[in-house]
Amino acid sequence: MAKRTSPLGEEGSKKLRDMIKEYNIKTMDDVHNFVKMLTTETIQTALDAELENELGYSKYDYKNKNTDNSRNGYSSKTVQGSMGELDINIPRDRKGEFEPELVKKHQTDVSSIEDKIIFLYSQGVSTRDIQKTMNEMYGIDVDDGRVSKITDKLLPVIREWQERPLQGIYAHLILDAVHYSVRDNGSVVKKAAYVIIGTDLEGQKDVLGIWLGASESAKYWLAVLNGLKNRGVRDILIASVDGLTGFVEAINTAFPNTEVQRCVIHQIRSSTKYVSYKDIKEFVADLRPIYKAPTEDLALSALEELEDKWKTRYPVAVRFMAEQLERAFRDVQILP
Repeated sequence: MAKRTSPLGEEGSKKLRDMIKEYNIKTMDDVHNFVKMLTTETIQTALDAELENELGYSKYDYKNKNTDNSRNGYSSKTVQGSMGELDINIPRDRKGEFEPELVKKHQTDVSSIEDKIIFLYSQGVSTRDIQKTMNEMYGIDVDDGRVSKITDKLLPVIREWQERPLQGIYAHLILDAVHYSVRDNGSVVKKAAYVIIGTDLEGQKDVLGIWLGASESAKYWLAVLNGLKNRGVRDILIASVDGLTGFVEAINTAFPNTEVQRCVIHQIRSSTKYVSYKDIKEFVADLRPIYKAPTEDLALSALEELEDKWKTRYPVAVRFMAEQLERAFRDVQILP
């Protein structure tokens, strides 16, 4: 029977188990109370960060204090959340000028704030997106400094996940990048989110990491792969990738013994770039006997039929598939 995997990773799962043991969680009521506690603590941390931003100095950091205002304890407040009533402490300042934005005065329902906290975690490094969402959710405007103060309290949790130790050996990795357009300083630019999904020797999948780059490149992938080594990965049996130039070489540099499996879908898409739209369906149907052939001889025979039919009309597409097939056979022959 397959082993259950945790979305928190091995280290995160261990910490959660320790917390469950520490708080003696045994029933669903215990779970409910535990989640309420975490939600309350997160809201409390964000409120403390708001006051810290308002005053301009951290607690007990009097060297950087440039105001005659100061902290003045807390006032207790009970609010309604999606998990039930939450008891929180609203920080106060000596002059009575502090107006919290996260939980406003006279506000008694923070259900939407809990969703907002989840959004803050998911957005992580983008203060622009956090500013936008706070405005949409609460109708308030916050500057970069306030957002940074709040997210600085949360980002260590994200970094801990990004840098967590990994297993020594993975049976299979899928490496790909998602491309999207974002607005940056008034201009629309392309970004790439590099994603690696790993399957361990027991068949359990886990997202090993997500990295943001300006654009997809083999050089950046090499840096990502070296990062995996620094986190404890010693060997990868099979790596599945697309047709990015230099990708295979980058993997071979970081993990010389890894078998690289090229994505058939990417190869088909690359070849059909040279084919007229009206012929794509028929051309793809003629490709199927090649990549589904059980033996090398049958694959070569199917390639000959493809060449006889399409070489005159689409020589570049046919030559591309021939090169991909030759490379596939070469990779198989050099395997240990």
